[in-house]
Amino acid sequence: MDQADIPALLSRLASDEDAARKMAVFKLQSSINDPAFADVFISSGGLVILRRLIMTTGGNTLAYSLQSLSRLLEVDMGWDIFEGVGAGELVERVVELVVTNPLVNILRGAMSILVGVVGHQPGQHDKGQGDGTKGGEGGVVPGTFGFRALKPAVAVYPQFFELVIQQLQSADHALCANALGLINALIRDAVANDVASGTVASGTKGGPSGAGGGGGGEDWSKFIKRLQDLGLIKAVYNLLQSSSLQDLAHPLLEFQGLTKVLLRKWREVRVDLERPEHRRALKGLHLASAPDRRHVNGVAGGVVVPIPPQEDGSGGAGQSATITTRKSSRKHNPEKWRRLGFETESPAAEFETAGFLGMMDLTDYVRKNEDGFQKLLLEQSTHPLNERCPVARASLAVTMILYDHFEVDKSDLEDIRGYLALNDGKNNDRLFKPLLLQWSRLHTAGLHAFFRMWKATGAQREDFDKVAELVRILIEQVIGQASRTKDVLEVEDDLQEYDAGRLRELQMELLELSFEDQWGTHLFQVREELKHEALSFVKEQRIRCLLQGSWFTKPMSRNNNAHSRENSYQKRRLYQPWRYAKLSHNRRYLHYADFPEHLPYDPGLEALTEKIDLSTISSVVSNVSAPNDTEPVADPDAVDSPATNSTTSRHGAAVHKPTTKITIYSFVEDIPSSNPESVAGNSTSAAAATSNGEAKEQPILTLFPLNHSLASEWLDGLLMLLNQTPITAETNKLVRLVSEYGLKIRLLNVRLEQMYAGPVPGAGVVPSRERLDEDYYYEI
Repeated sequence: MDQADIPALLSRLASDEDAARKMAVFKLQSSINDPAFADVFISSGGLVILRRLIMTTGGNTLAYSLQSLSRLLEVDMGWDIFEGVGAGELVERVVELVVTNPLVNILRGAMSILVGVVGHQPGQHDKGQGDGTKGGEGGVVPGTFGFRALKPAVAVYPQFFELVIQQLQSADHALCANALGLINALIRDAVANDVASGTVASGTKGGPSGAGGGGGGEDWSKFIKRLQDLGLIKAVYNLLQSSSLQDLAHPLLEFQGLTKVLLRKWREVRVDLERPEHRRALKGLHLASAPDRRHVNGVAGGVVVPIPPQEDGSGGAGQSATITTRKSSRKHNPEKWRRLGFETESPAAEFETAGFLGMMDLTDYVRKNEDGFQKLLLEQSTHPLNERCPVARASLAVTMILYDHFEVDKSDLEDIRGYLALNDGKNNDRLFKPLLLQWSRLHTAGLHAFFRMWKATGAQREDFDKVAELVRILIEQVIGQASRTKDVLEVEDDLQEYDAGRLRELQMELLELSFEDQWGTHLFQVREELKHEALSFVKEQRIRCLLQGSWFTKPMSRNNNAHSRENSYQKRRLYQPWRYAKLSHNRRYLHYADFPEHLPYDPGLEALTEKIDLSTISSVVSNVSAPNDTEPVADPDAVDSPATNSTTSRHGAAVHKPTTKITIYSFVEDIPSSNPESVAGNSTSAAAATSNGEAKEQPILTLFPLNHSLASEWLDGLLMLLNQTPITAETNKLVRLVSEYGLKIRLLNVRLEQMYAGPVPGAGVVPSRERLDEDYYYEI
């Protein structure tokens, strides 16, 4: 629509005919987001007509009017419609529509307008005012915008927040996004006013989005608590796990960012016993530990004076409590705070790192698990002081572990930029973290995991940091790798059931990675040195296996020749299925002999009639035999049995059918075709002869190991005797194992105090050349 049509448009908007108004405002909503058009519309008095339509009409005309005003506010124009005497009535009208009107198109526009009103900062970017006055020049009525603008209307319609939160379950994604945007604007405005007024949250926490204080102090605390009681956390948690992330990405990321802002604010609050709410929190911890029980920690309880419930002056509900007189407490319970897990009797100083956030987590855990907390303290009191798990310190450690894991110090703007950069639907698990909203439950589960690790590892007080590191790895493994749709109940179960042994392995892997990052060059040199040492060690071990000797099978060759079939009976009678091989003591000869049966003892070198000079060996080859290379051999007189993987010798001994063979080759001038070992060797395994008359290779001995471990020992042992590199996976694994253990043993000698001690005094100082001439020498 052109700017020249604005006078006619305004006349139709002011018409008494509903159809004319409806068509005119329908056209208006599609053109008003043009700043030039909007400026002319405002200067022509259009805001007055638009306000009248919102206040008096209904149905689609009202929906189009709300949408027009919403789009006008999106271009940061028309804010003076909320200034003056009638501004409160307009806001109340919009709030009334949210509460009473069920139409989705009306609710969308109304929610969007309220988001603009709450989130607007007057005097910064106001432009296009109808009378030419800028927002920063004094035309703004104080209190028109922000959360305070809604307070009078919310007082008239107290069910407003409940209905807004209910809209988070709406099937209309645009309405759901506007409702969540309104909640975000309310929380952000309250946080901004809290910072501006210099007040701090006082400790209302029903989840990660709870806060206290603010511009109204106590009112803000009650407001957030009210939102939580209405199901805000559960509703947003369900949205983060739903499949509608693409339509709700920005408000969800903003809410997630606000959660981090509130957590960060709580941590920045210093625990001060001069503040009544902080004193009450610590006193509640002491009372929840049942200090009146006799002989706790071997110390009798103090004199207990019950006091009736009373109303607390700071606005919190009064609660029944017991107090212990100062004199009796000092006299009878000198471990008042140390028994709860603090290091000293001045607990406020120990909240220095975690701040008020750590106190909130600890008090929340004790409040929800009071019986378990008391039983835990009683159980710990039966252990020596050095073996007791410090509950309070553990709670503060878990708080900081979760704080670091969720990157609370990271700006929420970085999350939104990350979403814009990775907006492909495949990185939702990376950006959206529903478990952040379950902070309290994760803290409780993490604290229980800490207790379990402490007990499983038999830790003592000096091992506290080590157990905390295990819990950090556990949280990174379970919570960090949890998918976006994984329920918090499953996460809690995983934290309680994760295997401690596997956790220790992960810790060692991470430790190695950290060593690589810090000492990569030095570790490479040490590893190379240890690898050579491990290789020498394994070489000696493999050669000693050869010196000890081993039994091998000797399968009969299959030959389909007719002549050989005629002599098969003779061959069976001469067949000896067992072969024993052993390396000589001087490591120069390999002795072997064939036997008709597996002897109950190992033959000596004098019984081994054949030998091979190791200096004549050219190569050692191993391969897997084909299924038709060997045939089962059975005694005709033996009883048939369904043996599938073994053969039976003529003496009744079971001979396992081998699948791996080791063939030893030697150089010769000619390869005789009648050589039995050559026939036994696979034709594809023999080395090819050269055509220019050079030396050829032929197999001189074939060994069939009974298992893979024996094959690895003999194959790599023979190769190492020939100064060649081992090739089997088992030997290489053994080399790596020995070298890695050697590295770990060396790292045990690296002490933390040595790393920070610096060089030895005098190290690196160049000696003076005073009173020296050139008549000297040095040795490198």
